[in-house]
Amino acid sequence: MSTQVTEQEQTEDPAEDQSEHQQRRLAEKAERREARDRMRERAETDLEKADTVFDLKVFRYDPDIPEKEKPRFDTFPVPFTKGMTVLDALMYARDHYDSSLTFRHSCRQAVCGSDALFVNGTQHLGCKTQIVDLGDEDDARVPGTVRVEPLPHQEVVKDLVVDMEHFYDQMNAVEPFFDPDDLPAPDEEQRQARENREKIKMSTRCIWCGACMSSCNIAAGDNEYLGPAAINKAYRFAMDEREGEGKKQERLEIIEQEHGVWRCQTQFSCTEVCPKDIPLTEHIQELKREAVKNNLKFW
Repeated sequence: MSTQVTEQEQTEDPAEDQSEHQQRRLAEKAERREARDRMRERAETDLEKADTVFDLKVFRYDPDIPEKEKPRFDTFPVPFTKGMTVLDALMYARDHYDSSLTFRHSCRQAVCGSDALFVNGTQHLGCKTQIVDLGDEDDARVPGTVRVEPLPHQEVVKDLVVDMEHFYDQMNAVEPFFDPDDLPAPDEEQRQARENREKIKMSTRCIWCGACMSSCNIAAGDNEYLGPAAINKAYRFAMDEREGEGKKQERLEIIEQEHGVWRCQTQFSCTEVCPKDIPLTEHIQELKREAVKNNLKFW
């Protein structure tokens, strides 16, 4: 192997490369700082022009930064615009005041379920909740302060983002998929009666947002409780006439265990906060009746 050093290698200076890299990083930081300053100036202009301004009080927490690992609330003045949602307000605060403000969102059409939040003491979807709807029921004016926190009874990852792994584990525990006894021929449909479709229609609207689970006092105290969302998913398949009898029996055995439907105390909190208006408590009660009938024996 040749030990000859090329002319290019001889002219390379590690200290010079490091200096260039540092200068580039400093320039990038300066650009970001200028961009933040411009957005703050724009926010000040917006506030001056706005007819109505409200305070967005947001929970903050970042375990990776020592000075931010202690939970706190930051307040951002937000100019109100007609049709503004909680998610719109959060995005305004992130874009104009603090780009590190962290929260989940995706479709902005109440379908993905990613932006479930605890707003003014109640579970809401950020993209669906209008700011004007958070005021007094008898007064449609914008509230002076909108307080936004992560979903209760969930581990906070950062700011408004919570760890949803346990929720997904509970959903998957009821085996949320079809297992019919017989499949139709390739050129035939797997038909379902209109009446049966109407029976399960509301249960199919679940978007896995976790709002109901967060509102449930039983789930807060019993980490093994399946919870309203998972039980509703079991209802969706168990009550579908296309489900196989063997699989329906297995599903009923899952939900009638100690941490299944019998842990529900019929508080209706899950039904009240569901953004898709699913009658979760009714579905749980109907599965209780099915479990009782399933265990009846006549001699």
